Parts: sequence; C-alpha cells; structure tokens
Amino acid sequence: MSKFIISSDTTCDLTSEFCKENNIDIHPLFYHFNDSIIYGKDQNLEPSDFYSRMRNGELPTTMATNPEDSKELFKKRLDEGYDIIHIAFSSALSSSCQNAALAANELSEIYKDRKITVIDSLGASLGEGLLVYKAVNYANAGHSYEETVQYINDTILHISHQFTVDDLFHLHRGGRVSKASAIIGTLVSIKPLLHVDNEGRLTAVGKTRGRKKSLIALVDKMAATMGTRDNETIMISHGDSYEEAEYVKELILSRFSNVKNVIINYVCPTIGAHSGPGTIALFFEADER
Repeated sequence: MSKFIISSDTTCDLTSEFCKENNIDIHPLFYHFNDSIIYGKDQNLEPSDFYSRMRNGELPTTMATNPEDSKELFKKRLDEGYDIIHIAFSSALSSSCQNAALAANELSEIYKDRKITVIDSLGASLGEGLLVYKAVNYANAGHSYEETVQYINDTILHISHQFTVDDLFHLHRGGRVSKASAIIGTLVSIKPLLHVDNEGRLTAVGKTRGRKKSLIALVDKMAATMGTRDNETIMISHGDSYEEAEYVKELILSRFSNVKNVIINYVCPTIGAHSGPGTIALFFEADER
C-alpha cells in the first residue's frame, strides 16, 4: 500500500495542532487591509485582532492560493515519497481549487508514477474542515488511497453547512443581499439563515427576527436533516463570537445523545472578510445538504 497524505488550505479552519498531529499541509490563502502587509503566509493576524479591525470599520480584501505555493508544497511531499489527496475550498467561492489543480497537473507530468488528487470540497470553513477530519480518520483506519478518495467523494454532499451572520452589511458588500435589505434588516433585527448548496455556493434559506432565534434555528435544521448519519463529531465556527458558539454547542449536546465531540474554532480571515464578525456556523452530516 502506498503512503499518502491529505492536505487542505487555510479555509478548512482546523486547528494547527490537529494538522501537525496528522501531517496535514495547509495551502495559504491571503488577505490584507489598506496597508502594504499581505497576511496569510509569512505573517498572520490573531483572529481576534482581525475581527477587531473589522469592527472598527476596516474592510479587508482577500486573495486565493498561489499555484506556485501549492506546487512547492506538493513537490516537497512527492520528494518525500508521499502520494497526495488535496481537499480544496469550494470552487464556487474561490479559484484556490483550480490553482491547486493546475499545480497538481504540472507536477503529474514530472512525477508520472505518483498520484495527486485534488478534490473540490464544495465547502467552506469547518464544513471543509469536517470533511478533512473524517477523511484523515478514515485513512488512519488503514484504508487505501483509492478507498479514501472514494470515501471523500461519497461524503461531500452530506456535509451540511448552516450559518447565520450578525451584520447584513458584510453580506451586502459581497453581493449576497441588497443595500436596502441590509438597512431594513438591521433596523428590525432580521438575521438571515444561509447554507452552502450542492454546487458549493452560498445561498439564503430563511430568516429569523433576533439573534437567539437564529442560533436555535441552526440546531433545528440539524434535527430536521441529520437522519441517521454519523454525527459523533460535529463542528462550529465563529467570527469572534465564542460565547454564542458555546451556546449552540450546549443546545446540541442537550438535544442529540449521539453527539460526543463538538469542535469549535474561528472562521478564518479569508472567509470572515465576507461573513463578518458575529458569524456562527454549524457543520454536521445530513441526509442532504
């Protein structure tokens, strides 16, 4: 059996500890404010500092992975004797998947006896991360490269992404809601409910009035769609809103006896630049997204 690694990119939002423990390479995406510093690779902001700057009115810009960075990381692993499965940020939200595929195709012409598979997660944040997490556990259980690729492809459309945001203006800036909707919604405390669909696109699926109701609605969606899927581990990401993430965690643990492990982490700056401070997202396996 060939030895192989699983890699992903910044937007999977898994902890650095988990990635180090499981030999996961993370391909960087980039962001910057109105200054000369490009963050994401050699320099990074603490997530709390990033969101603080956003709350103070600074608007960041984001950039996809660089094909040359992906090529460098892939080549290093190929030279070490590994085959590679790379799980990428949704192609509907970024060119990062395409860039990784370009790098993989170029190297495949050189390393003809080796395998590099780039898989479009059609996901984001810890939805992408949950797919990586499950793939790593599957591979660690002794499954082959081909079996792991098949498992990932079979699981992608069962990873449900349910989230809400606290500030509609960031969605307006990204073209998700109109300016009028953002203004009116803010005035009457409308909180949108969104998900990532089967094409990997961010879409609105409902709305509530009031923050607490929007958080409860995330858990209600899980109850309605999870079916009999494996949800021993679920994940929650947040835009510098840890207490509300903990509130959602407690709701889940009180309602679902099969959930044993809840992983919470920040929404990375690359995604947070578009969703804004206060984002809460819930990720789990479902019969359908």
